[in-house]
Amino acid sequence: MRHPMIVTLFLGGAAALAGCGGRSDMAEVERAIKDVNVIDESNLSDIMLTVADPNEAVTYFRRSAAVEPGRIDLQRGLAESLIRAKRPAEAVPVWTQVTGMPGAIPDDRVALADALIRTGEWGAAEAQLALVPPTIETYRRYRLEAMIADSNGEWEKADSFYRTAVDLTTTPASVMNNWGYSKLTRGDYAAAERLFADALTHDRDLFTAMNNLALARGAQRNYELPVVQMTQVQRAQLLHTLGLAAIKQGDVAIGQGLLREAIETHPQHFEVAARALAALETNIVN
Repeated sequence: MRHPMIVTLFLGGAAALAGCGGRSDMAEVERAIKDVNVIDESNLSDIMLTVADPNEAVTYFRRSAAVEPGRIDLQRGLAESLIRAKRPAEAVPVWTQVTGMPGAIPDDRVALADALIRTGEWGAAEAQLALVPPTIETYRRYRLEAMIADSNGEWEKADSFYRTAVDLTTTPASVMNNWGYSKLTRGDYAAAERLFADALTHDRDLFTAMNNLALARGAQRNYELPVVQMTQVQRAQLLHTLGLAAIKQGDVAIGQGLLREAIETHPQHFEVAARALAALETNIVN
């Protein structure tokens, strides 16, 4: 977004100065106009990285980076926009390019590791994090280290990294949810339940944590809905989750009742729960 009024004022001043001071004054005006455009471009880049449609941002940064390929800020903007647009496979080569450019910083390599994890390249991500100096102690770095330790089954290491990541952020809900899911996959259901509940104290709208909390409770044969604020649709979805958990535990009659309750609770037709109930009842009959 340009600011035509500001540029017009400078151009108006340019005409006056050109008549008085000649080339030196004109050069000063051109530098001033360039400064205005740089500030304006910076504001536009910030907008593209925050509120703009991610795919529009990709187009903007790709076009800008093609014009000035040596500008690392534009390459970073392109890579970040590709991640926002859920196109991590395209972001990987851009982040790789950024890490080799003059002005690259350790956070760029952390961002590359993040993109590699999103594409399932866990070994490559681990190799990139190994190149990040140990003095770079950021939330993002430790969150990724925890996820990689998880993928390697290094539980003590994962717990240590998760704990550090939680301490390094004021918004720990998502990392607590990840940590809880790690505990869930290890069979430590009580610890998982505590972490999901903690995540919801920091972000009560994080539905993945709600659903995971229901899974953790169901794994302990506790089929009561968690006491958290939820919509009617979310209530139905959690009942569906508990119903499936009960069936998995062998508590078929309880699961059947929970699925029926989920269907009755949902304000619209709950197709997934209806299919699960129909399949269950068919199996019982047969």
